[in-house]
Amino acid sequence: MKAFQYQTAGSEDGAVKLLGEDAVLLAGGTSLLNLLKNYVLEPERVVHVGGIESLGSIELDENGARIGAGVKISDILENETIAKNYPALVQALQRIGSPQIRNMATLGGNLCARTPCWYGNHKLLHDADTDAVRNGDNEYHAIFGNDSIVTVHASSAAPALVALGARIRIAGEGGARELPLDDFFVTPQTPYASENVLKPNELVTHVVLGPAQPHSASYEVRHKDSHDWPLSLASVALQMDGKKCTAAKICLGAVAPVPWRAAEAEKLIAGAEITEETAAKAADAAVAGATPLSGNAYKVRTARACVRRAVLVAALGSWM
Repeated sequence: MKAFQYQTAGSEDGAVKLLGEDAVLLAGGTSLLNLLKNYVLEPERVVHVGGIESLGSIELDENGARIGAGVKISDILENETIAKNYPALVQALQRIGSPQIRNMATLGGNLCARTPCWYGNHKLLHDADTDAVRNGDNEYHAIFGNDSIVTVHASSAAPALVALGARIRIAGEGGARELPLDDFFVTPQTPYASENVLKPNELVTHVVLGPAQPHSASYEVRHKDSHDWPLSLASVALQMDGKKCTAAKICLGAVAPVPWRAAEAEKLIAGAEITEETAAKAADAAVAGATPLSGNAYKVRTARACVRRAVLVAALGSWM
């Protein structure tokens, strides 16, 4: 990797001052180190934020949860209150990487991780012509929102947090700002452009969740149970009145350049009793607008299966 200056930030304000156009942020490093070693990123300065105390805490009360961006994935999985109140989040996180990776990777790092696309993760390929990708080896690429960029978003946490209506806190030169997580992600228009709204001198500090949502679930399909990327992922959060769904949020992962809301599926099940039939109709609606590439039409089927099963688990506790 290219030689760089290494600096440690002791506070959010300190990190903001050290960041900039030629700097990158280091937390757990499970994503960044690969990009540095492959010369995809060649920063002048790496800013370590792993020691900032305010980023490493989980705060819980009757109004919800506030999770620091520096909290390790394994720490979230071990939190019984998070598991009880936000099952969709825990179910999405529990299969990330391997135990070793979950012990290092952070929530903020997962939300900001770059695409796992093999074209994007190698210096000679990351500026590859989009047409070459469309006609090349694209079995793991996007089936939604792929007009300009065909990579898929890297985060497993993001679909769950979007479905749960989370907000994200960002620190920058002008102070801190908070916005819905839905508004944090943007579809890149050029190869390897950013997938979020962060400016060069900004960092994610916290994720904020509202009241408990026990009727939530995440379901993913992958090649194997061991360390692997999901082929498709769906997270669902339902408001239930008995067996009837009064409101729904459904978000897909690993199928688009950003976490992908299934708005039509949400409308279809809102006001309906959740059964196998309604779950199947919601799943069909969720994939109705898919535009698969030459090698990934199978993702339409896996995404459909993820939505159907996540809806049933969220409502009934089982996908039957």
